[in-house]
Amino acid sequence: MSQRLDYFKSSPEAARNYLEFSNLLHKKPFLAEVGHLVTLRASQMNGCAFCVDMHVKEAKIHGERELRLHHVLVWRESTLFTARERAVLEWTEALTHLAPHGVPDDVFQRVRGQLSEEELADLSFLVIAINGWNRLGVAFQAVPGSADKLYGLDQSGLI
Repeated sequence: MSQRLDYFKSSPEAARNYLEFSNLLHKKPFLAEVGHLVTLRASQMNGCAFCVDMHVKEAKIHGERELRLHHVLVWRESTLFTARERAVLEWTEALTHLAPHGVPDDVFQRVRGQLSEEELADLSFLVIAINGWNRLGVAFQAVPGSADKLYGLDQSGLI
């Protein structure tokens, strides 16, 4: 597979601003704690190989346990996630794959029972951000591992 288009070169201002938006979110303490789960799960759901590759490596660099990374795909059955992390993953899935009538009230209530309003809003922005990156990666066939050196992902020990 080769990349169809380099969207950073084709639209540098938009790409730079979008990256700035994403980086701002990851600086928030709550999202720094759970963001890797969010970006990995949404990327899995969207079939973005570049993003799955990137977010597994980022998570490893930031100390995430390898078994938990394998369990993100089966988080509902796994015992490795806290109630808050499960709420985060449920919200990520609900916003990544919107049901025909939106996010069900019971999902909102379960998630809201675990997260503050600020955390829920910040999480929602992160889900929006990663879904956008996933769509760019899928549309333009970003090659997994092609930006490892640029993003410091060669430090993950997974290459």
